[in-house]
Amino acid sequence: MTSIRLLPSRGPARLLALAQLSNSVGDGAFYVTSALYFSQVVGLAPTRIGLGLTLAWGVGAVLGVPLGRLADRRGPRGTAVLLSLATGAAVASFLLVRGFVPFVAAALVYATAQSGLSAARQALLAGLVAEEERTGLLAHLQSTLNAGLAVGAGLGGVALHQGSRGAYLAVFAMDAVSFLVCAAVLRRLPAVAPVAAVPGERLAVLRDRPYALVTFLNTVLLLRMPLLSLGVPLWLTERTTAPAWLVSALFVLNTFGVMAFQVRTARSVSGIPTAVRALRRSGALMPVACVMFALSGAVDGAWAAGAVLVAASLVLLVSEMLQSAGSWQLGFDLAPAHRIGEYQGLFGTGVTVARTLGPLVLTALLVEWGTPGWLLLGGLVLAASYGMGPAVRWAQGQSARPSGLRALQGLASSSLLPRDDRP
Repeated sequence: MTSIRLLPSRGPARLLALAQLSNSVGDGAFYVTSALYFSQVVGLAPTRIGLGLTLAWGVGAVLGVPLGRLADRRGPRGTAVLLSLATGAAVASFLLVRGFVPFVAAALVYATAQSGLSAARQALLAGLVAEEERTGLLAHLQSTLNAGLAVGAGLGGVALHQGSRGAYLAVFAMDAVSFLVCAAVLRRLPAVAPVAAVPGERLAVLRDRPYALVTFLNTVLLLRMPLLSLGVPLWLTERTTAPAWLVSALFVLNTFGVMAFQVRTARSVSGIPTAVRALRRSGALMPVACVMFALSGAVDGAWAAGAVLVAASLVLLVSEMLQSAGSWQLGFDLAPAHRIGEYQGLFGTGVTVARTLGPLVLTALLVEWGTPGWLLLGGLVLAASYGMGPAVRWAQGQSARPSGLRALQGLASSSLLPRDDRP
């Protein structure tokens, strides 16, 4: 078996991966400890923590689009560096909050900076990496992300075991420093030239209905994201006879599975047609996984139920990797070359929506409805995956018929017009 190669070859690709690794270690520790820190150290009620974070991520998702546009217009490297520093500052400010209002304010800055940073980094990647290499590099970055989160989660677990205020503060300080390191690494990348604004195209992505539809369908596919962190643990502990420790084992299995096979899976995706096929295959596997998860609740015996859950998690893993590779390709290929940051700002809202609303949806479907909920979830994902084909064809048709403004822009960039007449 080929060994896992976590980092890509030298150059911009490796620096992008190192930047990903640096802040994902801090994020892994933050995700594990943040809820208990805010409740036990800051003294907030769980409902207020949930309300504040939902509000913050909702605002962050909206502001991710104009921040992505800023990356296009001012240069993605400088924008990414500034937003990384802003994220680190927001994490550091959590060390000082002692009430609900300051918590919401810090969370708003944190979520907004994170959303903008994601869009700016995608625009930076698009400017530094050849089009045919982007999906492969994103697969590397996903593997690096998982590795960093796993290490960070381990460090967070140590802090949880100690349970002291100092341990929590050390985790948050480490996460803040990780974003400073990320900014320093991003600063070493070559600069990508900003793209001049075109009159009349301000936030054009908000009027691009085909791309918005693709983003919506991808958001439905991303409902698999809260499965292993929320849906499966609740199902396992409340509806099956499997041991509770299996929740951690399934998470580790998924993490190392992505690290080992995401790059290899992404090699089959090299353009829009192969991306659509990957999403259809992913969608076809999702109902299979859902049926297997549902069956685990009807199996007697801890080991038998555990075996079914492991098998279902492996099917879910393959579906996840295919969905990731296909969506990465579409997110870039359907966006205009001069608006990558802005379009990625919108496309990235799918992740935010899946993380904020996904828990509510999955709790209602799986915990309240049980087996019918699993079947409905599988059907929704299957329908969204097969709806991608018509949506992508619509988006391609729109891009093949440039507006008069774009046609004028193309004419102005040719040698037919004198330099001073170009918009």
